[in-house]
Amino acid sequence: MNRQEPGPGQTNRQGRQERQESEPEQMNRQGRQERQESEPEQMNRQERQVSEPDAETDRLAQEVIGAAIEVHRALGPGFLGSIYEQAMSVELGLRGRRCQRQVPVAVNYKGHSIGESRLDLLVEDRLIVELKAVDQLAPIHTAQVMSYLKTTGNLLGIIINFNVVRLKDGVKRVVLS
Repeated sequence: MNRQEPGPGQTNRQGRQERQESEPEQMNRQGRQERQESEPEQMNRQERQVSEPDAETDRLAQEVIGAAIEVHRALGPGFLGSIYEQAMSVELGLRGRRCQRQVPVAVNYKGHSIGESRLDLLVEDRLIVELKAVDQLAPIHTAQVMSYLKTTGNLLGIIINFNVVRLKDGVKRVVLS
């Protein structure tokens, strides 16, 4: 007995309709199989990949989070961001870390300086720390830190929201992408 399996678009033995691949899908699949990336395309793809911060920057970020936990433990939630900024500056100094407050960052548009913004904290000239005292973090807070990372060329930023019961619920890591 010679049984033929149904082709695409036909009904199989279980009574299920087989999905037929459309022409654009076939061309796309074939194009992916046949196409080889040129050398410049490979280099561009590699450049677009996200660069992860080095191990030293990651350790620094963990140390800053530890300092924030200590500040939060001592002060708790409920103060303005400026209070936490001052406390973080003191705590990082006690830990032997160089910390700058309200660091100006030039904002340029098409080669023209159009103003400046300010980083809450810049730790060891490599880690941007944005401090908040809000009900919850919003996407705009991440966008803000991402803009700072792009402008400064730094790879890692941390957003710390002190207006939470457990500080670990208020920490967000942002990597330049």
